[in-house]
Amino acid sequence: MEKQQKIKSETPEFEVNAHATYVASESNPESNYYFFAYKIKITNKGKTAAQLMSRHWVITDGTGHVDEVRGAGVVGSQPQILPGDHFEYESACPLVTSSGSMKGFYQLLIDNGQTFEVEIPEFYLIAPTALH
Repeated sequence: MEKQQKIKSETPEFEVNAHATYVASESNPESNYYFFAYKIKITNKGKTAAQLMSRHWVITDGTGHVDEVRGAGVVGSQPQILPGDHFEYESACPLVTSSGSMKGFYQLLIDNGQTFEVEIPEFYLIAPTALH
């Protein structure tokens, strides 16, 4: 059984949707290893193209331990997102606890050299066993 959650955040021109799933087949609870997959969809609702330059994740496990992940682009790409278009990708996050959360932001660049941040709304990573 997979647990799913959908979260949405909007800025004036960009919308970020996050969809998380617990992957039982990749997890090993006896070894404190819980594997979660997530899908992100970033939609450009504005009139200006922007390139996704970097990401900053704040990952919190069930004990309150926080890891921060920063890097260029997403999944090896720095996509240009045109007005009215979207970019989707999938990634994963292992945890040592059966629950946790992720949140953060993307930094985007427009043609005039201006950068801005788009919030990644907090979403929860919860294994079905965490609910008992």
